[in-house]
Formats: sequence, C-alpha cells, structure tokens
Amino acid sequence: MDCHAALAMTNLPLARYRFTAIVQQPLALPEYAGSLLRGQFGAALRNVACMTRQPTCPGCPLLQTCPYTRIFEAPPPPKGQHTLQDFSQIPNPYVIEPPTPGARVLDAGDALVFDVVLVGRAIDQLALVVFALQRALAQGLPRQRIPADLMQVDWVDAQGTPQPVWTHDHPTLAEHPTTLQAPAAPADASDGITLHIHTPLRLQQQGQPLGVAQLTPRALVAALARRSALLMEFHAGQTGWGEAAKQIAHQSESLTDTRDLHWFDWTRYSSRQQQEMTLGGVLGRWTLNGSSETLAALWPWLWLGQWLHVGKNATMGMGAYTLAATGESN
Repeated sequence: MDCHAALAMTNLPLARYRFTAIVQQPLALPEYAGSLLRGQFGAALRNVACMTRQPTCPGCPLLQTCPYTRIFEAPPPPKGQHTLQDFSQIPNPYVIEPPTPGARVLDAGDALVFDVVLVGRAIDQLALVVFALQRALAQGLPRQRIPADLMQVDWVDAQGTPQPVWTHDHPTLAEHPTTLQAPAAPADASDGITLHIHTPLRLQQQGQPLGVAQLTPRALVAALARRSALLMEFHAGQTGWGEAAKQIAHQSESLTDTRDLHWFDWTRYSSRQQQEMTLGGVLGRWTLNGSSETLAALWPWLWLGQWLHVGKNATMGMGAYTLAATGESN
C-alpha cells in the first residue's frame, strides 16, 4: 500500500464535535482544561455504560464489548493474537480538545466550548458520548462542582464550519458525515510544511521527554504514523496502515527542519494518583523541509494529525497543531 495513496484515497472514519454548555455559576478554568474535561468524561461514561458495576475493569466478563472500555480504556488484543507483535496498550479512539489554554473565570451564563474528536467505531457511540458529557457537565466542574447545561453539539467539517447535530430542545442526533478525505499536498508544500503547535507536544523516548534540542523530524513523523496506524487498525478495522507507517517514518529520515519552539510546563491534578503532576511539551512553530516527493507523501499524515494529535496525553488534547504549507505560514 502506498503511504500517500492510503490517506489521500481512503475515507477516514473521523469526526470532530463541538460541545457548547452554559455555566450556571462562575467557573474557574485551570491553565489547561484538557485533563479536567477528560477526567469528568471518563467518570460519567463509566457510570452510564458499566453494566456489571465491578470496581475495576480488568477481569470483567464484558471487558471486550463494553462501550466504556472500547472508548476510554481500550483493551489491547490478547497476547499472541496480533500478527506483528503483542501490545501492552493501544490508543483510545477519542480526543478531548479543551478551550484555548489560559486560566480564566467564566461568569454565570457564559459559554464553555470544547471539541471532541471520535475515531472509527467510537463515532457509532456518539449518542452515549453526548449523554455522558451532558451528565458530567450537569454534575459540575471542577472540584467545586460548578454545573453547566449542555445546549448544543455541532459536527465540524474539515474547514472548521459547524453544523448542529444535537440541541438541548431537540435531543435526537441528526444525520451528518462521519468520514473525512485527506487532501493532496498543496503546490507550495514543496517549499516546506509548517506545524503551528497550540498545546504542549510531548514526544518521548524510552519514557523520557524529548526537549527542544532533542526533537527530530523522524521522531515526530514516527510517533504520528504509529498512532494513526494503531487507531485505524484497532478502532476502524482498516488493514495495511502498519506498513505504510513504516514507509513514511523511513522517508522522514531525509527531512531537515527549522524551529521556533519553547518548552511549556503545566500542572494537573491526577484523581487516579491523588496528587499534582507536572507535564510539559513544546509550543511554537516547526517547519519540515525535504524533497517535493517526500513532503507530498508526508502531507496527508500531518493533515490527519490535526484531528488525532500526537505525543503523550493526546486524548486530553495535548499535541494539537494546525498545518500550513510554508508559503501559507508567513
């Protein structure tokens, strides 16, 4: 399978949804709300989806079919059942995209707006996702339990245009597209491709984060290609992505880059570990340069990454970027 054709010619089972809620009391948002929203979503989703009421998921007889685990704690395939390797974990088929980073207070009556990206079969569970988030918001955010009323959910197309698919007054999901088409690289992409990184991008090697000086184009492309391949294989049932990911990672070894990046740390509270945790990653602008053939092959993968994100904690919205051909980025 040619790695460019695989993405340019296949309908990608991806959808971005915009959730708009009205807060009932002043709500203090943390510097980065992705962790908060993911934690509330997970707790509510487990509460509404779990049928056995076991305290933990491992060992549950419904582990492989439960919508909670298939969305929020996706179990890897049993050992020996995958043709290439055994997996200790696989990526989950959702991304929470929080409000623009920055601590601030929403007044009563203000809108809390965030996006959720669903991948593959998780899109079929949209009604459950909406219900879980509606309940999570109604029960209150964050530790102060400030309630919010979910008013509308929009499907957002590839150009960023929203289309209502659910409203508080008409809580039945409307028909909408559930696939995207990765475009071919624009002509001026042969001059370079620029990533404008909006939330901390944390690439790791042997469990350690890569600082600005340690980052390489190959580390970025390999991480994104692997994440894309695993999501499409395990959550959309599409084959051939693994080989395509290897091809594009190999091609990326010839890339050069220029960067205007800085490290950003933020602190979040882990309810699982009952403690504050400091995470960080790079923000800024990163331009990849190479042959026109390599950049054309790379473009669909990077385009896809605008939905999937890349790096550690992508599900809480880290590793978000927008893409531009170098000729468009100035």
